[in-house]
Amino acid sequence: MARLTIRDLSLSGKRVFIRVDFNVPVKNGKISDDGRILAALSTIRHAVEQGAAVILASHLGRPGGSGFQEEYSMMPVFHRLREIFGDTVEYSRDLIGETAETASRQLKSGHILLLENLRFHPGEKKDDKTFAAALKKLADLYVNDAFGTCHRAHASVHALPALFETPAAGFLVEKEIHYFDDILKNPVRPYVVILGGAKVSDKIPVIRHLMGNVDRILIGGAMAYSFLKMKGIAVGNSRIEEDRLELAAELMKQAAERNIPMELPIDHVAADSFGNPKDIIITEGEEIPDGYMGLDIGPETIVRYREFLEQAKTVLWNGPMGVFEDERFAVGTLSVAETLAESDAVSIIGGGDSAAAVRKAGLQDKITHISTGGGASLSYMSGEKLPGIEILAEKGE
Repeated sequence: MARLTIRDLSLSGKRVFIRVDFNVPVKNGKISDDGRILAALSTIRHAVEQGAAVILASHLGRPGGSGFQEEYSMMPVFHRLREIFGDTVEYSRDLIGETAETASRQLKSGHILLLENLRFHPGEKKDDKTFAAALKKLADLYVNDAFGTCHRAHASVHALPALFETPAAGFLVEKEIHYFDDILKNPVRPYVVILGGAKVSDKIPVIRHLMGNVDRILIGGAMAYSFLKMKGIAVGNSRIEEDRLELAAELMKQAAERNIPMELPIDHVAADSFGNPKDIIITEGEEIPDGYMGLDIGPETIVRYREFLEQAKTVLWNGPMGVFEDERFAVGTLSVAETLAESDAVSIIGGGDSAAAVRKAGLQDKITHISTGGGASLSYMSGEKLPGIEILAEKGE
């Protein structure tokens, strides 16, 4: 059943607590990437335009719940919000208590109150009901627009919404639910999944969950070398997970039994070292010579993977094909991004490094959906129930 969203709520004259994800990178007191703030603007503006008094709450970094720490303060976010909304934005250093409650009561319709970092209070990460009850006093309605935190049972995304009659999703969370629940559970076929990154262990739950629905799986990144090794293929000094090799073999067996092709690189870009390579080669086949480590998929693999992607109608991508931060080993990842950008397929990027690679290539506007949550996306792709979504009210209740 569909979840209640902010557009289903009567906001005029109400105090609306919106849990946002403003966990932005801050260096020397300045925000270096305000993408997460900009992504939440449609929900915030909707509430403001409907005449709500808006209370915004987020975490930033990992302060540890021991009180105020200037390096994790929301003040840089406050200044950015003032640049966008002007002096209608106010700030409360207190999260709970009389000062915060007074500020919320006095907040005018169409104005915004930004609370300090939620993780300054130890009750946030503990999903503490007492802390949640204190936060509840600040607002009449609750909206969650922080998909990146929905996989965590923290007070502001789990205990708090449980105290409201109609906890609802913001536009960002609504969009994530639409693509992960509606589109990927009933994909237009062929449905191809691309998985990369460093660790097989991170992707095991994803692969297992997708087995029943996907038509083809393309593997890249360092995780590919564990699969290749279990096929008896030499991988040189490439990174592998010794304690996950048997699981890799089991996954390949399950895929074969279900007639799901699990494609592995047929050539590689390899180097004699990771940090400061003196020799970089392209292998002539699957095997990587001793003394070399695979750091990207090779040109033949790129051609092969491109063909599969050009045939696809739905594509889910999570994890880079190589060490894309280094341009010498970024060709495989960028080729996937470019192929998806040129494709008519529904393309969904599962957050994290894949999303960073797409943005680095300037192709974000040509992708159907880029998830705003790395860990949350991975949990969703693994078929897990996300606490922050499960607690939201369902339409028709």
